[in-house]
Amino acid sequence: MTETAPSELADALLAGDRRALARSITLVESTRADHRAEAVALLDAVLPATGKAVRVGITGTPGAGKSTFVEELGTRLTGEGHRLAVLAIDPSSRRSGGSILGDKTRMERLARDPQAFIRPSPSGGALGGVARRTREAGLLCEAAGFDVVVVETVGVGQSEVAVADMVDCFVLLAAPGGGDELQGIKRGIMELADVVVVNKADGDLQPAATRAVADYQHAVHLLRPKHPGWQVPVLPVSALTGTGVDETWTAIEGCVDHLRETGDLTKLRSSQAVAWMWDEIRETLLDSFRRDPSVAARWPEIETAVRDGRLSPASAARTLLGDEEDRS
Repeated sequence: MTETAPSELADALLAGDRRALARSITLVESTRADHRAEAVALLDAVLPATGKAVRVGITGTPGAGKSTFVEELGTRLTGEGHRLAVLAIDPSSRRSGGSILGDKTRMERLARDPQAFIRPSPSGGALGGVARRTREAGLLCEAAGFDVVVVETVGVGQSEVAVADMVDCFVLLAAPGGGDELQGIKRGIMELADVVVVNKADGDLQPAATRAVADYQHAVHLLRPKHPGWQVPVLPVSALTGTGVDETWTAIEGCVDHLRETGDLTKLRSSQAVAWMWDEIRETLLDSFRRDPSVAARWPEIETAVRDGRLSPASAARTLLGDEEDRS
């Protein structure tokens, strides 16, 4: 993967070398055991330089215009002197494992911006479309000097808590559609939102967008506040014309400032770090379990038995786990 020692790669990363950043993210995304060891050493080396960025998660229903919105917001932020990193999570095919990875094509202006860094990553089938190493990629971007890190998710409506657990402010992007559109948003996702944006509030869709804003405002008032003292704003936006984009960033900054002033930002990030540790433990244990020779030997037979209905999933799991425990 790399002929450069983790310490040398860390030095280049901290100096703002974009190629070092790209190589570092590739390293942390690798599943090879030797690469994982290097990645851990790299993360430990740059950790003191992280934590200064505003971390924003953006999700929404397909067709809501997430990429267009991110590009418009990002272009304005870099114009104001910010350095922006976008971690765009692309859906991986469950059949082939392939990924479209087309975000640089969809964000042409931002891709050419020297103050922006776009990194498309395959989700690998992870719940909520969040790549396994997105957290680590975000820290590397912060270490490289990017002061705003945006995670754009697939928006499939499943387990978006994964991205909410790695950002300071979680933005839900919706398209006009009023009550019908609201029905398509799970309550759990609404409860995660810190800011709600109704996109495409322009042209013929303006009346529908106005109705959708009213519907979402009513919905958020019925929910228990995610953060005490913070009222979730619902904003009409047109990423196409730029209307409402500045107001959205003001709302995001307002949310982060509120958390910082109440001391909740430190608590939030601390709890996220602990949750990350447990996620890492679970993933590492699962990887180790799958690589165990005795498990690998019986896996096809037992999986076939489950598939054919001859063995219950619970019994199959206990059998495989028992095999692994017997070897311990």
